[in-house]
Amino acid sequence: MQLKSGLSIVLLLVTLCLISLSLGSVSIPFSDVIKSLTFQKVDNPTWHYIIVNYRLPKTITAIFVGGGLALSGLLMQTLFRNPLAGPYVLGLSSGASLGVAVLILGSSLLGLNFGSFLSERWLIVVASSLGSLLVMIGILATASRIKDTMALLIIGLMFASLTGAVVNVLSFFSSANELQKYIFWSLGSLGNLTWSEVSILAICSLISYLIILFILKNLNSLLLGENYAESLGVNLKRNRFLIILATSILAGAITAFAGPIAFIGLAVPHLTRQLVKTNNHLVLVPSVLLSGAALMLICDIIAQLPFSELTIPINAVTSIIGAPLVIWLLVKQKHIRF
Repeated sequence: MQLKSGLSIVLLLVTLCLISLSLGSVSIPFSDVIKSLTFQKVDNPTWHYIIVNYRLPKTITAIFVGGGLALSGLLMQTLFRNPLAGPYVLGLSSGASLGVAVLILGSSLLGLNFGSFLSERWLIVVASSLGSLLVMIGILATASRIKDTMALLIIGLMFASLTGAVVNVLSFFSSANELQKYIFWSLGSLGNLTWSEVSILAICSLISYLIILFILKNLNSLLLGENYAESLGVNLKRNRFLIILATSILAGAITAFAGPIAFIGLAVPHLTRQLVKTNNHLVLVPSVLLSGAALMLICDIIAQLPFSELTIPINAVTSIIGAPLVIWLLVKQKHIRF
């Protein structure tokens, strides 16, 4: 049953990739999409250019963003044994938001001008990364000093509240144009990434995946409680550090390049547990990774408004489509499998 579910998710993911590459303001036939991907001659050279330079980077970004957020959510729910935990529960998204807010909202207020150093796109990526990095350092430093995992959760929420307050102060003193730029970033976007940016996102994701593989066998023990895990010889301090590190790299990189995208990290682990009917992380981790990628592709396809030049913010689609789906599933199941 689990193998069948896994194959179904893989088949769905491949199909969604082809649909994502074919749909948009310019409709491209499936046959030409396949020709372009297999280096064959395409009937219209413009279609090949659109696929290679715009749609393929966007599709790959959606896969890494969806899979990374879903996997981060699973790790946080396992670490805190809390079904409401998500990839941003440690305040990483808030730290990234603060970095971008300082750049967009605070630069004119502080009389700073960064335009001569980097393009605005890269400035936002750097600011977001630095904000997430500072929060990550604070969380990791705190994790090395306290033993209570729930206390760490509360500290993460306090980091989020503190950075959110600073963003509100900056927003109050900012102009309408600056607020509009910041709001557009906060809505999230999977498009406009260059191949170099996609490569950096992919490298960060692969590093996190390797860290997760290193601790994969110990994740099941953490679900049964810290005392039980310790009795099995699990090094709690090291495993907690690696879980936070992997989540921080994933969530930080994703937020830097795609903005703070909601819902996926919180809901996909629950949806996947209902699908594969197990809490075994040897099955859950790859299933969550694939399911998150598939769901993000679905949301991106809907956000593109096929056959239209308009694009809905991805953050709106993930919540509008995903939240009712989770509510329906939980009402149907009558309980949370956790």
